[in-house]
Order: sequence, then structure tokens, then C-alpha cells
Amino acid sequence: MDAFLFWVLAAGAVVTSVLVIGQRHPMYSVLLLIASFCALSGLYVLLDAPFVAVIQIIIYVGAIMVLFLFVVMLLNAPHEETVYDERVHPLLRPGPMRFGAALAVAFVVELVWALTKGNESGRFAGGAVSDVVTIGKLLFTEYSFAFEVTSVLIIAAMVGAVVLARREEWR
Repeated sequence: MDAFLFWVLAAGAVVTSVLVIGQRHPMYSVLLLIASFCALSGLYVLLDAPFVAVIQIIIYVGAIMVLFLFVVMLLNAPHEETVYDERVHPLLRPGPMRFGAALAVAFVVELVWALTKGNESGRFAGGAVSDVVTIGKLLFTEYSFAFEVTSVLIIAAMVGAVVLARREEWR
């Protein structure tokens, strides 16, 4: 049963992730990314990592993706209208298409490297952290600066989105 559930969740995560980049309307992309995060959370549960699964839902789906959804709705971004010369191969088109193709190739190379690396010990280099108390102590002692900087960056992003979405002129 676990193997079947794994394949269903994995297929759901892959399909929704591919559909995120295939959508022309940003609202649908955000909603599909939320579905992808939920499928990943299910995979974490299958890996016996319930804390990471709950954090995936609370942090990514509950906070960050809702923030993205808020920004997309606030900016009222229209769907993408692109006109390409169909005779030119997509990798030879200028600008973002070429950059996206280079990122895709880099991602495939990294994915192949990660899957073929094979760690002999079967554990992460720093050892796996399994309990919530240890995670809390590490977060608020060793990583407190990074935690605070992240919160400042998120607030700056929200303020920037509100400033960009203002309709009235500056006086």
C-alpha cells in the first residue's frame, strides 16, 4: 500500500510541478504549486518525517504561497501573451527562453549527479535531526541570524509588492 501511495503522490508532485511552468495565468500556477507542495508533504509522511510534512504545509502552503497568491491578486497580473516566430527552435530564441533552457540543463545535470552519487553510510553528512526540541534549539541559537534575516526579507518583499501595486501617483 505504501508503494502505491508513494507512486500516486510522486506522480502528483511531478505533474503539478510541470503544469506550474506550463500555465499562462499566474493564479493557476500558484494554485498548482500549492498542490505540488501538498503532494511533497504526503511524501514526507511516507518517509516517517511528520514534523517536516507539517512544516511543509504550515510554512510553504500556509504562508509563502498565500503571500504569492496575495501578490498576484494585488498586482492583478494578466495572463501572458507571447508571440514567437515558430520557425525558430525554442533554444535559439533570445532572452528568457535561452536562460530557461540553460537552467533546465543545469538542473538535469545536478539531478543525475545527485541520483548517481550514492552515499555509503545512508545518512546525511551532518546527521539527521529527528526531534523538534533539537530543531528548535538549533534554529534559535546557531541559526538565529539567518532566521531573522529571512523574516526581514519577507517583510521587504511584502512592502515592495504593496508599493508596486499602488494605483495613485506619488505626490
